[in-house]
Amino acid sequence: MQIFGLDIGGSGIKGAPVDLDKGDLAQERHKVLTPHPATPDSVADGVRQVVEHFGWTGPAGLTFPGVVTDGSTIRTAANVDKSWIDTDARALFGERLGGLPVTVVNDADAAGVAEMHFGAGRGRKGTVLLLTFGTGIGSALFIDGRLVPNTELGHLELNGHDAEKHASSKAKEDEDLTWEHWARRVQKYLAHVEMLFSPELFIIGGGVSRKAHKFLPHIQGIRAEIVPAQLQNNAGIVGAAMHAAETDIAG
Repeated sequence: MQIFGLDIGGSGIKGAPVDLDKGDLAQERHKVLTPHPATPDSVADGVRQVVEHFGWTGPAGLTFPGVVTDGSTIRTAANVDKSWIDTDARALFGERLGGLPVTVVNDADAAGVAEMHFGAGRGRKGTVLLLTFGTGIGSALFIDGRLVPNTELGHLELNGHDAEKHASSKAKEDEDLTWEHWARRVQKYLAHVEMLFSPELFIIGGGVSRKAHKFLPHIQGIRAEIVPAQLQNNAGIVGAAMHAAETDIAG
């Protein structure tokens, strides 16, 4: 079974048809840059470009980098334009895609569900935290395999600011940090999260998961096991498609 998955991030909008039997992309993903300002209309245009690239005409699952309630309403917009707040995202994307059936879910939650089903969290019980390091820091919390949605732990306070301002991969790039220096920031963030939630496992996702060997060895003093996401930066796309499949839009 194939359903289209699309992952909206602070820097890029990427998507592809997903083979839900394998938990992998059925075709090479296509990406466009996230517009700035990332308003609802401009992002919806980017979404349409990605979907039209494949000539897709079936159900689609989309992620959003913020809190999504009732499967549609946007409540936070840390790394996109604030005009997203209170937007009916499902109606907007459905209209812009010519009436295609769509679902919308938090981006880190989607990545987490994919990793728990197909990747590094498969078969794991207890408390598991997936953290995506990108433009911000996304989080997905699982208790015995069950998702606690919309946790947004990237906004925990660290050094007097949102943690993602200090420890995201964007912060690494903006400040031209070495992998070792950045790893120390990530370590401090993980220690804070571990103190609050005592997870058995941290899964590190986002684009940096491809380079885990460059920073994970520098992270010390964390009791929980720390592993890179197996689906890497495709986890959000796969999870978005999984979310769509679990609703009535997929038939």
